[in-house]
Amino acid sequence: MTNSCNWPGNDPLMIEYHDKEWGVPLHDDRRLFEFLVLDAFQAGLSWKTILHRREGFRAAFHNFNATRIAFYADDDFNRLMNDATIIRNRAKIRGTIKNAQIFLEVQKEFGSFDAYIWQFTSGKTIINRYTDHKQIPTTSPESDAMSKDMKKRGFTFCGSTICYAFMQAAGMINDHLEGCFRKNVLAE
Repeated sequence: MTNSCNWPGNDPLMIEYHDKEWGVPLHDDRRLFEFLVLDAFQAGLSWKTILHRREGFRAAFHNFNATRIAFYADDDFNRLMNDATIIRNRAKIRGTIKNAQIFLEVQKEFGSFDAYIWQFTSGKTIINRYTDHKQIPTTSPESDAMSKDMKKRGFTFCGSTICYAFMQAAGMINDHLEGCFRKNVLAE
């Protein structure tokens, strides 16, 4: 048993993220889009790398304003490719623009992205009961279903592993370890 999950290590930004954000149920479309973008950029990298560039991402992507990003043109793409405060990955930047466009379509269809995304957990947080980080899976039937549906709609960088990480970040899944002080706070 532990008083906190051990994955943040001793990094102050990671600890703050764990203690205040990770696993908190999100229902705000802009914040959900932010995690969608950040989790896509995390593919192949560590969350620490992304978290330490988060403010750069916020500035570069107009505070994750999906409406604005959906209409990015070549000059915006070039600006992003030259922005050292973010991860300058051509495919991920193009994917973010495409995902913003599909995000807006989903909002129209469902009334909000929140209504769409939370359907994969029936509108509730899945509370897992792990005692060791080695027990936490990287995918689940819910993340598989989310990934499949998102791909069908045309989203990019939405494999099941990315979807699972998104679900953890957005509080759709509570994977705080048993004994972590955040586990029960978020389960209330």
